[in-house]
Amino acid sequence: MRIICIDDEPLILNMTVELCEKLPQGPEVVGFTKPGDALVWLNAHSADVALLDINMPGMSGLELAARIRELGPTTAIIFLTGYSEYAVDAFKLHASGYLMKPVNKQRLAEEIAHAAKNRGVSQEAQPGVMARVSARTFGEFDIFVDGKPLSFPRSKSKELLAYLIDRQGGGITRAAAAAVLWEDEPYDRSMQKQLDVIIRSLRTALESVGAQDIFELKNGVMRILPEKIDCDLFRFLSGDSAAVNSYRGEYMNAYSWASFTEAFLERTKNRKNK
Repeated sequence: MRIICIDDEPLILNMTVELCEKLPQGPEVVGFTKPGDALVWLNAHSADVALLDINMPGMSGLELAARIRELGPTTAIIFLTGYSEYAVDAFKLHASGYLMKPVNKQRLAEEIAHAAKNRGVSQEAQPGVMARVSARTFGEFDIFVDGKPLSFPRSKSKELLAYLIDRQGGGITRAAAAAVLWEDEPYDRSMQKQLDVIIRSLRTALESVGAQDIFELKNGVMRILPEKIDCDLFRFLSGDSAAVNSYRGEYMNAYSWASFTEAFLERTKNRKNK
């Protein structure tokens, strides 16, 4: 495993690097105080995990994460910051994790293990096996089971599934899901009850067509299983030429949070066409 750490404060960077070097995976760890230096390095190397400070001068961690995604779409992003208000933007950028400073050794180990596990998940249906469930993300979002569109009694249930597919198998907590579905509204008891209703509605919709196995909820973290879904986004990211050519600049049009991925897809296609 290879981990890169970027933080403009040398003391914090050195501490983070030392914590990473002590992880049980025995990773190779590289540290940078300047985002530009990290990007130069990533042009010639790959990284499994990137630990980024969010609040940096010149180029913020959020901006850097988007650039890293262009260079390595499968690199897991974990943000380190003392400012919890960045959480929503972090998850919109498909962050694999989010840690508050000062970094706790145990929490860091958990986030790295989780990120490494998710990074190893296949993003394509098994060769030779026709997926019962297919997702269309280019343009409007829709789910099909055995070729028939799946209807959702609640629009937020459909949006939750859309966001989980956008995460490509990465897990999200209930609080993170609420932050995406209801943006700036507080995650209070009322919100938690609303989210419970949305999750039950999603499960019911999937169970009604025997597709419940694409959704997983364990220890408060939910995700979809990409290997069980045929999806234009997954095929695009795997380099499938037909999927790349089918992209016309529109991605999950109904959802504002999808603009981050839409911009990434546009840049990726333009780079491939040069």
